[in-house]
Amino acid sequence: MNADAKALAASFDLEKLTPEFYDNPYPTYRALRENEPVKRLRNGTVFLTRYDDLVTTYKNTKSFSSDKKREFAPKYGDTPLYEHHTTSLVFNDPPSHTRVRRLIMGALSPRAIASMEGDLIKLVDGLLDAIETKGACELIEDFAASIPIEVIGNLLDVPHEERGPLRDWSLAILGALEPVVSPEVAARGNKAVADFLAYLQTLVSRRLAKPGNPERDVLTRLIQGEENGERLTEKELLHNCIFLLNAGHETTTNLIGNGLVALDRHPDQKQRLIENPDMIKTAVEEMLRYESSNQLGNRMTTEKVELGGVMLDAGTSVTLCIGAANRDPAQFPDPERFDIARTPNRHLAFATGAHQCAGMALARLEGAIAISRFLARFPNYAVSGQPVRGGRVRFRGFLSVPCALG
Repeated sequence: MNADAKALAASFDLEKLTPEFYDNPYPTYRALRENEPVKRLRNGTVFLTRYDDLVTTYKNTKSFSSDKKREFAPKYGDTPLYEHHTTSLVFNDPPSHTRVRRLIMGALSPRAIASMEGDLIKLVDGLLDAIETKGACELIEDFAASIPIEVIGNLLDVPHEERGPLRDWSLAILGALEPVVSPEVAARGNKAVADFLAYLQTLVSRRLAKPGNPERDVLTRLIQGEENGERLTEKELLHNCIFLLNAGHETTTNLIGNGLVALDRHPDQKQRLIENPDMIKTAVEEMLRYESSNQLGNRMTTEKVELGGVMLDAGTSVTLCIGAANRDPAQFPDPERFDIARTPNRHLAFATGAHQCAGMALARLEGAIAISRFLARFPNYAVSGQPVRGGRVRFRGFLSVPCALG
């Protein structure tokens, strides 16, 4: 077994992944973590799988940069995808990152998120009513994917009749972040950015003419800026609206879908949650750890730096494997076990440090309400066919999950 694990780690290539890997990457991640935790790949990049190494990287923003201009220039060229991914919050360093994050966090305050709970419950219950009427459901399309689109649509106050393209735009843009991007995927991503920008310009001009309530309308809040006069440039505003949709859409869809499938595959834990619904908060944290919605992050070294006993030159591209770190036995006892009561559970699904997810409180609220109310309504639900994975390594989730309601 050890020899097999060593061979698996030695042959790992992020640019040449197998169907078996996409189905279940965790044996590979374990082999890497145990044998080559700071793995030098053929293309010169480094792949990290240990929890402590990821935390070190996240927290050292001086040595490990989030700025993607150097990395994305050869990947995208002078395209809408390049402009978007080098302008959005997640791919920038302080002080630019700090300024934009502060404005976004002001619009996602605890009070603002708490005020969303009633509308979120109403949305989830409406989806459950429709599913009950149908008598069966496709977990992703009928439920998991419908929730974050509506939540972000409400945050930006996008009219309901104009929300149709949002999910496809988001999937196309995020799909172009994969390690290997075909010309077709790049073309779809570039078209999605261009179409989304054109739509947002219309939305912003409407909001300038008729501002919304900045306490509830994030777009109005971002347009108006802070009382001290700090504002986003037009380019920052538009691209960070796209970022808000993308950051809050696929990851939350994956959290809900992955969570409900994990409960189905672990009937003892499902029954435990049915009998103890107040455990939903720790259950959501375990779902985030066990099947992290976002599996990979990236940094670039700005100077020569030692990490995990390995010396990295300046300009080294580093991939942080969240999915592997969240199953590191040095941090999580019995990490392959799905335990809805696990505590402590300091997973890295939302990263840590300066780039910790700005919308994590909202994602947790969406996950808790969606999963708990689905389980309460349909306690005997069961996956009724072969779920289809999304076929991506960076974002781990399902494209479709057929479900019987029991």
